[in-house]
Amino acid sequence: MLPLEGVKVVEFAHMVMGPSCGLALADLGAEVVKVEPLEGDNTRRLQAAGAGFFPVFNRNKKSLAVDLKHAEGRDIVHRLVDGADVLTENFRPGALDKLGFGHQALAGRNPRLVYCSMKGFLDGPYQHRAALDEVVQMMGGLAYMTGLPDRPLRAGSSVIDIMGGTFAALGIVAALRERETTGRGRLVTSALFESTAYLVAQHIAQFELTGEAPPPMSVKRPAWSVYDIFETADDGSENARLFVGVVTDTQWEIFCREFDLADLAADPRLRSNGERVKERAWLLPRLAEALKKFTKAELAAKLEAIGLPFAPISKPWDLLEDPHLRESGGLMETRTPGGKTFHAPTLPLALDGKRLPKRSEPPAIGEGARELMGGLGYTAAEIADLQARKVVVLT
Repeated sequence: MLPLEGVKVVEFAHMVMGPSCGLALADLGAEVVKVEPLEGDNTRRLQAAGAGFFPVFNRNKKSLAVDLKHAEGRDIVHRLVDGADVLTENFRPGALDKLGFGHQALAGRNPRLVYCSMKGFLDGPYQHRAALDEVVQMMGGLAYMTGLPDRPLRAGSSVIDIMGGTFAALGIVAALRERETTGRGRLVTSALFESTAYLVAQHIAQFELTGEAPPPMSVKRPAWSVYDIFETADDGSENARLFVGVVTDTQWEIFCREFDLADLAADPRLRSNGERVKERAWLLPRLAEALKKFTKAELAAKLEAIGLPFAPISKPWDLLEDPHLRESGGLMETRTPGGKTFHAPTLPLALDGKRLPKRSEPPAIGEGARELMGGLGYTAAEIADLQARKVVVLT
């Protein structure tokens, strides 16, 4: 039994934000039906940087490929929504209203429906603007904090799309819990811009509380004295470096003791983290000299043994060979509708110590729709007729 088993979700979603919300619900056990146009979600055909969008965010779902411009196509989806618990969508404001699938119309048909809209902006002056992950990273300050002082740079992931989808899933679960008491659904809205603001909250607060504008993270002014990348005794290549963090006074004492830095431990200029931050200009070169005596493997083993934070400098694809992910079930082999296999991280949760399973591969266009329509009361002959007239596509 998974926590959301029995919850039925109708997903009108594309790109990353909407499907990432549906993925979280599906992995937690919900039945998620992805409503697509007859030719399928556009992300099925993306290449290069978009090649992973569809296969990563659409496992554990069914596909209903239907022509919503056709009255009989709309009827299929209305029947589906009438028995659903949740509807999710991330289209432009008003797009689904024109097709008869807006919140007011569907809440009238199914008062228990939790209707979740994922948008660029919550209600306010920007609410009708189109938005993308990179757009809100720029206007929300995340790109500034990520890039160089004169060159804002988006984070190296669709982090805001995924964050917005995650908050949407949280809102949906809260609304489902509330429905147990009220018997009624609720309109849930999450947004990209507000998700960005949430992520940069610490920088906003720092500015107001200290009167100091924080520089981008590329300008080394961290809150911690030892929080940097260090060379090792290996060949000097990128793979020979380690990130090391010493973020408490207790950790500093351990660090100095284990690396034979008694003079630094006794230095009155270095008694607290705040004082050590002020001395980084000369302190870090001294530490770099001490750490470079070790090979990467030796340094990693020593830091792990004494419980101090460290990390190799990895690329995303290096995680395919990461022993922790591989041995803990953190990567699952997945097959695309075209038959190619790849590995995707599981949802970053464990329930009773177990990772959430893959119950089905990302669906081909219309995969699962025949059984779905049968459950909605359509006969085999009616389904065949709808398929022949191209109201639906079935796999």
